[in-house]
Amino acid sequence: MLRFNFRGAGLSAGKHDHGHGELDDVRAALEFLARQFPEVPLLVAGFSFGSWMGLTVGCADVRVTELIGLGTPVNRTDFTFLRTCAKPKLFVHGAEDEHGDIGKLRALVPSLSGENQIVVVNGADHFFTGKLEDLDRAITNWIEERHSSASR
Repeated sequence: MLRFNFRGAGLSAGKHDHGHGELDDVRAALEFLARQFPEVPLLVAGFSFGSWMGLTVGCADVRVTELIGLGTPVNRTDFTFLRTCAKPKLFVHGAEDEHGDIGKLRALVPSLSGENQIVVVNGADHFFTGKLEDLDRAITNWIEERHSSASR
């Protein structure tokens, strides 16, 4: 697993680039992982803005075989590019997410190519406050269903 901050976030160098340079951040992370684990298929997961960036790059990269979007910000971001992405996708979303209307996500996902699943965490806000165990369970269940040999 590789977790990183985008440019300008936390203690990272650089300046936020409104999604342009951040795509390169995801690409650099994938390059690093591909060099470290050349024979391993990659899964990209991202939260909020990271969901948009990860899904964008992950759909285009042949090394990425599965995608996870958490708190996908469908209110102000166009995710219709996913309609041509046939890779399996999991969306985990809070029922009370203030940045991603659950109705918009539920309308989007059936229009997408490939195998797609939505898990709605009842009572959860955008940050899954107090619901991280539910978030973890949704991801773990999806991975275990897809990869019977996977274990915690």
